[in-house]
Amino acid sequence: METTKKEKPFDAVKIMREIRDKISSETQNMTFDQLKAYIKQKLEDNKTKLVGQQE
Repeated sequence: METTKKEKPFDAVKIMREIRDKISSETQNMTFDQLKAYIKQKLEDNKTKLVGQQE
């Protein structure tokens, strides 16, 4: 049986790996407090709320 590879217009796995690798490289030597500040800043930059968090 021969499998054919189709070119995907959007590869979610590839994008997720790229995002994960970028975050990992940005945070690899951070302390826990630095990591918390990093996450807080990213949430504020994107105007994102944590699940269960109200305005």
